[in-house]
Amino acid sequence: MATDAGDPTPDPIPRFPDGFLWGVSTSAHQIEGAAGERERSVWDEFTAEPGRVKDGSTAAVACDHYHRHREDVALLAGLGVDAYRFSVSWPRVNSPSGLDFYDRLVDDLYAAGVRPVPTLFHWDLPASLDWLQRDTAARFADYVAVVAERLGDRVTKWITLNEPAEHTLLGHAIGAHAPGGELLFDALPVAHHQLLAHGLAVRALRAAGASDIGIANSHGPTWPASADPADTEAAGFYDLLLNRLFAEPVLLGRYPDGMGELMPGDVAADLKVIAEPVDWYGINYYAPTLVGAPQGTATEFGGLTMPAELPFSVREIEGRPVTDFGWPIVPEGLTELLRGFRDTYGDRLPPIVITENGCSYEGLDDQDRIAYLDAHIRALHTALESGVDVRGYFVWSLLDNFEWAEGYARRFGLVHMDYATLQRTPKASYHWFRDLLRAQR
Repeated sequence: MATDAGDPTPDPIPRFPDGFLWGVSTSAHQIEGAAGERERSVWDEFTAEPGRVKDGSTAAVACDHYHRHREDVALLAGLGVDAYRFSVSWPRVNSPSGLDFYDRLVDDLYAAGVRPVPTLFHWDLPASLDWLQRDTAARFADYVAVVAERLGDRVTKWITLNEPAEHTLLGHAIGAHAPGGELLFDALPVAHHQLLAHGLAVRALRAAGASDIGIANSHGPTWPASADPADTEAAGFYDLLLNRLFAEPVLLGRYPDGMGELMPGDVAADLKVIAEPVDWYGINYYAPTLVGAPQGTATEFGGLTMPAELPFSVREIEGRPVTDFGWPIVPEGLTELLRGFRDTYGDRLPPIVITENGCSYEGLDDQDRIAYLDAHIRALHTALESGVDVRGYFVWSLLDNFEWAEGYARRFGLVHMDYATLQRTPKASYHWFRDLLRAQR
Protein backbone atom coordinates (compact mmCIF):
# COMPACT_ATOMS: atom_id res chain seq x y z
CA MET A 1 0.00 0.00 0.00
CA ALA A 2 1.29 3.46 -0.86
CA THR A 3 2.09 5.83 1.91
CA ASP A 4 0.54 9.25 1.81
CA ALA A 5 2.48 11.96 0.02
CA GLY A 6 1.45 14.52 2.60
CA ASP A 7 -1.25 17.18 2.57
CA PRO A 8 -0.86 19.90 -0.05
CA THR A 9 0.55 23.10 1.37
CA PRO A 10 -2.39 25.42 2.11
CA ASP A 11 -0.59 28.41 0.64
CA PRO A 12 -1.42 29.08 -3.02
CA ILE A 13 1.09 27.79 -5.53
CA PRO A 14 3.24 30.75 -6.65
CA ARG A 15 2.32 32.30 -9.96
CA PHE A 16 4.17 31.18 -13.07
CA PRO A 17 5.07 33.67 -15.83
CA ASP A 18 2.53 34.75 -18.41
CA GLY A 19 2.64 32.41 -21.38
CA PHE A 20 3.70 29.40 -19.31
CA LEU A 21 2.21 26.34 -21.04
CA TRP A 22 0.00 24.07 -18.91
CA GLY A 23 -1.07 20.74 -20.33
CA VAL A 24 -1.70 17.02 -19.96
CA SER A 25 -0.23 14.08 -21.88
CA THR A 26 -1.31 10.73 -23.31
CA SER A 27 -0.02 8.29 -25.93
CA ALA A 28 -1.76 6.58 -28.83
CA HIS A 29 -1.23 2.93 -27.95
CA GLN A 30 -2.27 3.50 -24.35
CA ILE A 31 -5.66 5.08 -25.07
CA GLU A 32 -6.80 4.76 -28.69
CA GLY A 33 -7.60 1.07 -29.01
CA ALA A 34 -7.17 -0.92 -32.20
CA ALA A 35 -10.32 0.37 -33.93
CA GLY A 36 -10.08 1.81 -37.40
CA GLU A 37 -7.38 1.10 -39.91
CA ARG A 38 -3.85 0.56 -38.66
CA GLU A 39 -0.96 -1.83 -39.08
CA ARG A 40 0.13 -4.05 -36.22
CA SER A 41 2.74 -2.59 -33.92
CA VAL A 42 5.49 -4.21 -31.88
CA TRP A 43 3.19 -3.75 -28.88
CA ASP A 44 0.40 -5.72 -30.55
CA GLU A 45 2.87 -8.55 -31.10
CA PHE A 46 4.31 -8.28 -27.59
CA THR A 47 0.99 -8.30 -25.73
CA ALA A 48 -0.20 -11.30 -27.74
CA GLU A 49 2.54 -13.40 -26.11
CA PRO A 50 1.38 -15.03 -22.84
CA GLY A 51 3.09 -13.68 -19.75
CA ARG A 52 4.35 -10.45 -21.27
CA VAL A 53 1.72 -8.23 -19.56
CA LYS A 54 1.17 -8.76 -15.85
CA ASP A 55 -2.63 -8.89 -15.98
CA GLY A 56 -2.72 -10.60 -19.37
CA SER A 57 -4.46 -7.62 -21.00
CA THR A 58 -3.91 -5.87 -24.32
CA ALA A 59 -4.63 -2.38 -25.64
CA ALA A 60 -7.17 -3.64 -28.18
CA VAL A 61 -9.83 -1.42 -26.58
CA ALA A 62 -7.89 0.60 -23.97
CA CYS A 63 -9.94 3.81 -23.50
CA ASP A 64 -11.44 3.60 -27.02
CA HIS A 65 -10.23 7.15 -27.58
CA TYR A 66 -10.50 6.48 -31.32
CA HIS A 67 -14.30 6.55 -31.06
CA ARG A 68 -14.62 8.76 -27.98
CA HIS A 69 -12.06 11.48 -28.64
CA ARG A 70 -14.70 14.21 -28.63
CA GLU A 71 -15.66 13.23 -25.10
CA ASP A 72 -11.99 13.46 -24.14
CA VAL A 73 -11.61 16.85 -25.84
CA ALA A 74 -14.54 18.06 -23.76
CA LEU A 75 -12.70 16.88 -20.64
CA LEU A 76 -9.65 18.87 -21.77
CA ALA A 77 -11.77 21.96 -22.32
CA GLY A 78 -13.36 21.56 -18.89
CA LEU A 79 -9.95 21.17 -17.32
CA GLY A 80 -8.82 24.44 -18.88
CA VAL A 81 -5.41 23.32 -20.12
CA ASP A 82 -3.54 25.33 -22.73
CA ALA A 83 -2.26 22.27 -24.57
CA TYR A 84 -2.76 18.55 -25.09
CA ARG A 85 0.24 16.33 -25.72
CA PHE A 86 -0.89 13.20 -27.57
CA SER A 87 1.02 10.86 -29.84
CA VAL A 88 0.50 10.01 -33.48
CA SER A 89 0.51 6.27 -34.12
CA TRP A 90 2.97 5.41 -36.87
CA PRO A 91 1.15 2.09 -37.55
CA ARG A 92 -2.14 4.00 -37.92
CA VAL A 93 -0.63 6.56 -40.28
CA ASN A 94 0.71 3.70 -42.43
CA SER A 95 -2.90 2.72 -43.22
CA PRO A 96 -4.78 4.47 -46.06
CA SER A 97 -7.07 6.57 -43.85
CA GLY A 98 -4.94 6.69 -40.72
CA LEU A 99 -4.33 10.43 -40.70
CA ASP A 100 -8.05 11.19 -40.93
CA PHE A 101 -8.40 10.48 -37.20
CA TYR A 102 -5.66 12.96 -36.28
CA ASP A 103 -7.15 15.52 -38.67
CA ARG A 104 -10.42 15.32 -36.73
CA LEU A 105 -8.65 15.38 -33.38
CA VAL A 106 -6.59 18.47 -34.21
CA ASP A 107 -9.65 20.31 -35.54
CA ASP A 108 -11.67 19.45 -32.44
CA LEU A 109 -8.84 20.55 -30.15
CA TYR A 110 -8.65 23.92 -31.86
CA ALA A 111 -12.42 24.32 -31.65
CA ALA A 112 -12.11 23.71 -27.89
CA GLY A 113 -9.28 26.24 -27.51
CA VAL A 114 -6.65 23.59 -26.74
CA ARG A 115 -3.30 23.59 -28.53
CA PRO A 116 -2.34 20.23 -30.10
CA VAL A 117 1.19 19.03 -29.30
CA PRO A 118 1.80 15.71 -31.11
CA THR A 119 4.59 13.30 -30.24
CA LEU A 120 5.62 11.50 -33.42
CA PHE A 121 6.97 8.32 -31.79
CA HIS A 122 5.78 6.99 -28.45
CA TRP A 123 7.04 3.39 -28.61
CA ASP A 124 4.43 1.91 -31.01
CA LEU A 125 6.79 0.98 -33.84
CA PRO A 126 5.23 -0.77 -36.86
CA ALA A 127 5.82 -4.51 -36.42
CA SER A 128 7.55 -4.66 -39.80
CA LEU A 129 10.37 -2.37 -38.60
CA ASP A 130 13.27 -2.76 -36.16
CA TRP A 131 15.31 -0.04 -34.44
CA LEU A 132 18.38 -2.27 -34.72
CA GLN A 133 18.31 -1.42 -38.42
CA ARG A 134 19.61 1.97 -39.53
CA ASP A 135 16.98 2.23 -42.27
CA THR A 136 14.27 2.61 -39.62
CA ALA A 137 15.56 6.12 -38.91
CA ALA A 138 15.13 7.07 -42.56
CA ARG A 139 11.68 5.47 -42.65
CA PHE A 140 10.76 7.52 -39.59
CA ALA A 141 11.74 10.75 -41.34
CA ASP A 142 9.54 9.81 -44.30
CA TYR A 143 6.59 9.18 -41.98
CA VAL A 144 7.20 12.49 -40.16
CA ALA A 145 7.13 14.35 -43.49
CA VAL A 146 3.74 12.82 -44.28
CA VAL A 147 2.31 13.86 -40.90
CA ALA A 148 3.76 17.37 -41.17
CA GLU A 149 2.30 17.86 -44.62
CA ARG A 150 -1.18 16.91 -43.38
CA LEU A 151 -1.24 18.59 -39.97
CA GLY A 152 1.39 21.32 -40.26
CA ASP A 153 -1.11 24.02 -41.18
CA ARG A 154 -2.59 23.73 -37.66
CA VAL A 155 0.05 22.12 -35.44
CA THR A 156 2.61 24.64 -34.21
CA LYS A 157 4.48 22.63 -31.57
CA TRP A 158 6.06 19.21 -32.20
CA ILE A 159 7.80 16.42 -30.28
CA THR A 160 9.92 13.95 -32.22
CA LEU A 161 10.46 11.01 -29.82
CA ASN A 162 9.33 9.99 -26.37
CA GLU A 163 11.87 8.47 -23.96
CA PRO A 164 14.34 6.74 -26.27
CA ALA A 165 16.30 5.71 -23.15
CA GLU A 166 13.42 3.62 -21.79
CA HIS A 167 12.57 2.22 -25.20
CA THR A 168 16.19 1.10 -25.55
CA LEU A 169 16.62 -0.28 -22.03
CA LEU A 170 13.21 -1.82 -21.43
CA GLY A 171 12.34 -2.85 -24.95
CA HIS A 172 15.68 -4.06 -26.28
CA ALA A 173 18.16 -4.56 -23.41
CA ILE A 174 16.17 -6.36 -20.69
CA GLY A 175 13.01 -7.46 -22.52
CA ALA A 176 10.43 -5.93 -20.19
CA HIS A 177 8.71 -3.96 -22.98
CA ALA A 178 8.07 -4.49 -26.67
CA PRO A 179 9.66 -5.81 -28.76
CA GLY A 180 11.08 -7.90 -25.91
CA GLY A 181 14.78 -7.95 -26.79
CA GLU A 182 17.25 -9.10 -24.13
CA LEU A 183 20.40 -7.78 -25.76
CA LEU A 184 21.89 -5.87 -22.82
CA PHE A 185 24.68 -3.68 -24.25
CA ASP A 186 24.16 -5.04 -27.76
CA ALA A 187 21.05 -2.83 -27.73
CA LEU A 188 23.17 0.33 -28.09
CA PRO A 189 22.47 0.60 -31.85
CA VAL A 190 18.81 1.09 -30.91
CA ALA A 191 19.75 4.20 -28.95
CA HIS A 192 21.84 5.56 -31.83
CA HIS A 193 19.22 4.90 -34.49
CA GLN A 194 16.50 6.58 -32.41
CA LEU A 195 18.69 9.63 -31.89
CA LEU A 196 19.45 9.69 -35.61
CA ALA A 197 15.71 9.43 -36.29
CA HIS A 198 15.18 12.44 -34.04
CA GLY A 199 17.67 14.53 -36.02
CA LEU A 200 16.22 13.44 -39.35
CA ALA A 201 12.73 14.23 -38.06
CA VAL A 202 13.82 17.75 -37.05
CA ARG A 203 15.11 18.26 -40.59
CA ALA A 204 11.90 16.88 -42.11
CA LEU A 205 9.77 19.14 -39.93
CA ARG A 206 11.87 22.20 -40.79
CA ALA A 207 11.60 21.34 -44.50
CA ALA A 208 7.81 21.27 -44.09
CA GLY A 209 7.88 24.75 -42.55
CA ALA A 210 7.39 23.59 -38.96
CA SER A 211 8.92 25.30 -35.95
CA ASP A 212 8.81 24.96 -32.14
CA ILE A 213 10.30 21.46 -32.19
CA GLY A 214 11.53 19.46 -29.19
CA ILE A 215 12.20 15.96 -27.91
CA ALA A 216 10.83 14.30 -24.73
CA ASN A 217 13.72 12.61 -22.92
CA SER A 218 13.32 11.05 -19.49
CA HIS A 219 15.77 12.22 -16.84
CA GLY A 220 16.29 12.04 -13.11
CA PRO A 221 19.13 12.61 -10.66
CA THR A 222 21.36 9.60 -10.02
CA TRP A 223 22.37 9.20 -6.39
CA PRO A 224 25.24 6.93 -5.32
CA ALA A 225 24.22 4.41 -2.66
CA SER A 226 27.26 5.44 -0.58
CA ALA A 227 30.60 7.24 -0.81
CA ASP A 228 32.31 3.94 -1.53
CA PRO A 229 34.22 4.24 -4.86
CA ALA A 230 32.48 1.14 -6.21
CA ASP A 231 29.07 2.73 -5.63
CA THR A 232 30.05 6.11 -7.04
CA GLU A 233 31.53 4.46 -10.13
CA ALA A 234 28.38 2.39 -10.67
CA ALA A 235 26.18 5.47 -10.22
CA GLY A 236 28.28 7.41 -12.70
CA PHE A 237 27.86 4.66 -15.28
CA TYR A 238 24.09 4.52 -14.72
CA ASP A 239 23.89 8.31 -15.15
CA LEU A 240 25.93 8.01 -18.34
CA LEU A 241 23.67 5.30 -19.72
CA LEU A 242 20.25 6.71 -18.85
CA ASN A 243 20.83 10.48 -18.82
CA ARG A 244 23.96 11.70 -20.60
CA LEU A 245 23.84 9.21 -23.48
CA PHE A 246 20.55 10.75 -24.65
CA ALA A 247 21.03 14.40 -23.68
CA GLU A 248 24.57 15.14 -24.87
CA PRO A 249 24.27 14.05 -28.53
CA VAL A 250 21.22 16.32 -28.86
CA LEU A 251 22.56 19.27 -26.87
CA LEU A 252 26.33 19.04 -27.43
CA GLY A 253 26.67 17.06 -30.64
CA ARG A 254 28.81 14.36 -29.07
CA TYR A 255 28.55 11.12 -27.14
CA PRO A 256 29.91 11.15 -23.58
CA ASP A 257 33.01 9.28 -22.41
CA GLY A 258 33.84 7.43 -25.62
CA MET A 259 30.38 5.92 -26.06
CA GLY A 260 30.43 6.97 -29.71
CA GLU A 261 33.02 4.27 -30.37
CA LEU A 262 30.36 1.68 -29.55
CA MET A 263 27.81 3.07 -31.99
CA PRO A 264 27.28 1.83 -35.57
CA GLY A 265 27.86 3.68 -38.83
CA ASP A 266 29.57 6.99 -39.51
CA VAL A 267 29.00 8.34 -36.03
CA ALA A 268 30.67 11.72 -36.65
CA ALA A 269 28.38 12.41 -39.60
CA ASP A 270 25.34 11.12 -37.72
CA LEU A 271 26.04 13.40 -34.77
CA LYS A 272 25.73 16.43 -37.02
CA VAL A 273 22.20 15.27 -37.79
CA ILE A 274 21.36 14.31 -34.21
CA ALA A 275 22.43 17.77 -33.01
CA GLU A 276 20.09 19.67 -35.32
CA PRO A 277 19.03 22.60 -33.11
CA VAL A 278 15.79 22.15 -31.21
CA ASP A 279 13.62 25.00 -30.01
CA TRP A 280 13.07 23.48 -26.57
CA TYR A 281 14.07 20.42 -24.60
CA GLY A 282 11.43 18.17 -23.06
CA ILE A 283 12.05 16.35 -19.78
CA ASN A 284 9.89 13.58 -18.33
CA TYR A 285 10.53 13.46 -14.58
CA TYR A 286 9.34 10.90 -12.05
CA ALA A 287 12.05 10.24 -9.43
CA PRO A 288 15.78 10.05 -8.71
CA THR A 289 17.51 6.67 -8.86
CA LEU A 290 19.71 5.30 -6.08
CA VAL A 291 22.51 3.24 -7.61
CA GLY A 292 25.24 1.07 -6.17
CA ALA A 293 27.78 -1.49 -7.26
CA PRO A 294 26.44 -4.75 -8.73
CA GLN A 295 25.28 -7.24 -6.10
CA GLY A 296 25.65 -10.39 -8.15
CA THR A 297 21.92 -11.07 -8.30
CA ALA A 298 18.95 -9.69 -10.17
CA THR A 299 17.29 -6.75 -8.41
CA GLU A 300 13.72 -5.45 -8.43
CA PHE A 301 13.15 -1.82 -9.33
CA GLY A 302 9.84 -0.11 -10.09
CA GLY A 303 8.17 -3.33 -11.10
CA LEU A 304 11.14 -4.36 -13.25
CA THR A 305 13.71 -7.09 -12.83
CA MET A 306 17.20 -5.74 -13.51
CA PRO A 307 19.58 -8.51 -14.64
CA ALA A 308 22.53 -9.47 -12.45
CA GLU A 309 24.90 -8.96 -15.40
CA LEU A 310 24.49 -5.17 -15.33
CA PRO A 311 27.46 -3.23 -13.92
CA PHE A 312 25.26 -1.48 -11.36
CA SER A 313 22.35 -2.27 -9.07
CA VAL A 314 19.34 -0.07 -8.40
CA ARG A 315 18.50 0.33 -4.72
CA GLU A 316 15.43 1.43 -2.80
CA ILE A 317 15.40 5.05 -1.63
CA GLU A 318 14.48 4.59 2.02
CA GLY A 319 12.52 6.99 4.17
CA ARG A 320 10.42 8.36 1.33
CA PRO A 321 6.71 7.93 0.67
CA VAL A 322 5.95 5.94 -2.46
CA THR A 323 3.20 5.83 -5.08
CA ASP A 324 1.05 2.77 -5.74
CA PHE A 325 3.72 1.80 -8.28
CA GLY A 326 6.34 1.81 -5.51
CA TRP A 327 8.12 4.81 -6.99
CA PRO A 328 9.67 7.18 -4.42
CA ILE A 329 8.22 10.67 -4.16
CA VAL A 330 11.06 13.20 -4.32
CA PRO A 331 9.79 16.54 -5.64
CA GLU A 332 13.03 18.33 -4.79
CA GLY A 333 14.72 15.92 -7.21
CA LEU A 334 13.04 17.88 -10.01
CA THR A 335 14.64 21.11 -8.79
CA GLU A 336 18.00 19.35 -8.48
CA LEU A 337 17.71 17.92 -11.98
CA LEU A 338 16.81 21.21 -13.64
CA ARG A 339 19.53 23.16 -11.89
CA GLY A 340 21.99 20.44 -12.89
CA PHE A 341 20.98 20.74 -16.54
CA ARG A 342 21.38 24.51 -16.41
CA ASP A 343 24.80 24.28 -14.81
CA THR A 344 26.04 21.45 -17.05
CA TYR A 345 24.84 22.61 -20.46
CA GLY A 346 24.75 26.39 -20.05
CA ASP A 347 23.91 28.25 -23.24
CA ARG A 348 23.65 24.98 -25.17
CA LEU A 349 20.44 24.22 -23.28
CA PRO A 350 17.30 25.62 -24.90
CA PRO A 351 14.18 26.39 -22.85
CA ILE A 352 12.85 23.36 -20.98
CA VAL A 353 9.34 21.94 -20.94
CA ILE A 354 8.33 19.26 -18.42
CA THR A 355 6.59 16.93 -20.87
CA GLU A 356 5.57 14.33 -18.24
CA ASN A 357 5.19 14.26 -14.49
CA GLY A 358 2.65 12.21 -12.58
CA CYS A 359 1.91 9.27 -10.33
CA SER A 360 -0.15 6.11 -9.99
CA TYR A 361 -2.86 6.03 -7.32
CA GLU A 362 -6.23 4.34 -6.95
CA GLY A 363 -9.53 6.00 -6.18
CA LEU A 364 -11.64 8.96 -7.25
CA ASP A 365 -10.81 11.00 -4.13
CA ASP A 366 -7.11 10.88 -5.00
CA GLN A 367 -5.68 13.24 -2.42
CA ASP A 368 -2.27 11.56 -2.72
CA ARG A 369 -2.10 12.58 -6.38
CA ILE A 370 -3.06 16.14 -5.49
CA ALA A 371 -0.28 16.24 -2.89
CA TYR A 372 2.19 14.81 -5.41
CA LEU A 373 1.34 17.34 -8.13
CA ASP A 374 1.25 20.23 -5.67
CA ALA A 375 4.74 19.40 -4.40
CA HIS A 376 6.25 18.91 -7.87
CA ILE A 377 4.77 22.10 -9.28
CA ARG A 378 6.22 24.01 -6.31
CA ALA A 379 9.59 22.34 -6.94
CA LEU A 380 9.36 23.40 -10.57
CA HIS A 381 8.68 26.99 -9.53
CA THR A 382 11.73 26.89 -7.23
CA ALA A 383 13.86 25.88 -10.22
CA LEU A 384 12.36 28.68 -12.29
CA GLU A 385 13.09 31.21 -9.54
CA SER A 386 16.72 30.09 -9.48
CA GLY A 387 17.15 30.93 -13.15
CA VAL A 388 16.19 27.76 -15.00
CA ASP A 389 14.29 28.66 -18.18
CA VAL A 390 11.20 26.45 -17.91
CA ARG A 391 8.32 27.18 -20.28
CA GLY A 392 5.71 24.49 -19.60
CA TYR A 393 4.43 21.57 -17.52
CA PHE A 394 2.38 18.56 -18.67
CA VAL A 395 0.73 16.15 -16.24
CA TRP A 396 0.84 12.45 -17.03
CA SER A 397 -1.92 11.62 -17.70
CA LEU A 398 -5.36 12.81 -18.72
CA LEU A 399 -6.90 9.32 -18.48
CA ASP A 400 -6.22 6.09 -16.68
CA ASN A 401 -4.90 3.88 -19.48
CA PHE A 402 -3.02 0.78 -20.61
CA GLU A 403 0.20 1.06 -18.62
CA TRP A 404 2.41 -1.04 -20.90
CA ALA A 405 3.64 -4.28 -19.27
CA GLU A 406 1.61 -3.46 -16.13
CA GLY A 407 -1.64 -3.65 -18.10
CA TYR A 408 -4.52 -1.85 -16.40
CA ALA A 409 -3.21 -2.24 -12.86
CA ARG A 410 -1.76 1.28 -12.61
CA ARG A 411 -3.85 4.43 -12.72
CA PHE A 412 -2.04 7.65 -13.65
CA GLY A 413 -5.10 9.60 -14.85
CA LEU A 414 -6.77 12.76 -13.67
CA VAL A 415 -9.86 11.04 -15.07
CA HIS A 416 -10.97 7.60 -13.86
CA MET A 417 -11.67 4.95 -16.50
CA ASP A 418 -14.22 2.20 -15.94
CA TYR A 419 -12.73 -0.28 -18.38
CA ALA A 420 -15.94 -2.35 -18.52
CA THR A 421 -18.22 0.55 -19.51
CA LEU A 422 -15.59 3.07 -20.75
CA GLN A 423 -17.23 5.69 -18.54
CA ARG A 424 -14.96 8.63 -17.74
CA THR A 425 -15.23 10.20 -14.29
CA PRO A 426 -13.08 13.19 -13.30
CA LYS A 427 -11.19 12.58 -10.06
CA ALA A 428 -10.55 15.05 -7.26
CA SER A 429 -7.17 15.75 -8.86
CA TYR A 430 -8.89 16.83 -12.10
CA HIS A 431 -10.87 19.47 -10.21
CA TRP A 432 -7.79 20.51 -8.22
CA PHE A 433 -5.73 21.00 -11.40
CA ARG A 434 -8.62 22.89 -13.02
CA ASP A 435 -8.74 25.26 -10.05
CA LEU A 436 -4.96 25.67 -10.10
CA LEU A 437 -5.07 26.72 -13.76
CA ARG A 438 -7.84 29.21 -13.06
CA ALA A 439 -5.81 30.69 -10.21
CA GLN A 440 -2.73 30.95 -12.40
CA ARG A 441 -4.70 33.02 -14.85
